[in-house]
Amino acid sequence: MKAETKDNPWQAKSTEKKAAFMDGVYACVPTLLGYLSIGFAAGVVAKTAGLSVLEITLMSLLLYAGSAQFIAASMIGASFSVIAIAITIFFINIRHLLMTAALAPYLKNLSIGKNILIGAQVTDETFGVAANSLPNMNGNRFYWMLGLNITAYINWVLANVLGGLFGELVTDISALGIDFALPAMFAGLLVLQMISRSKYAIDLTVALLAIALVIGVHYLIPGSWSVIIATLIATTIGMVIKQWK
Repeated sequence: MKAETKDNPWQAKSTEKKAAFMDGVYACVPTLLGYLSIGFAAGVVAKTAGLSVLEITLMSLLLYAGSAQFIAASMIGASFSVIAIAITIFFINIRHLLMTAALAPYLKNLSIGKNILIGAQVTDETFGVAANSLPNMNGNRFYWMLGLNITAYINWVLANVLGGLFGELVTDISALGIDFALPAMFAGLLVLQMISRSKYAIDLTVALLAIALVIGVHYLIPGSWSVIIATLIATTIGMVIKQWK
């Protein structure tokens, strides 16, 4: 008598979740070098500010925000009050509300708890990867985001701890050139997004326009405001061109 074979739906779902999680891990790989370099620098800065390796680890685990950790370490070293540090960190990280709002339409079918879990782990880098991948994804987005976010989280904490452990051996961080790693990483993510969109005319037009605007506006308004103004103008024009076509 021939035994009948039946598919196990629970096993199939488990396999799908594992596959989605590992896809998220692989998607995070291009950002790892940027995390290691900037995370190491953050650990060095925190160590220089007088924090112990344990305190650096806890800051990395609980705060988990590169720019906020740099500023928090500097403010701690300058003996600012806890309230002043907390308020500063709040305004620095408020941009995460915009990033998670941009990802929300692709995760709207998830429960509130799962959205909170994902949103709490989103960083600038994982947002860049997710914004490029989620619109074209048909698989399990929750486990994909978990794989992406957890990989970035572990890598960041490890880099911070290494910076705290070996920070005393680094006398000049700028001499290592690791501050270039983060812009280079975002440039790579931008190129990948442009390739996946296959709308080279619009993307190149906006990119060249943004460069020209940064240079032009910088002569009128020196400082980082030129970057913000150029970005707003260039993206607005790109949106108009996209709608017009």
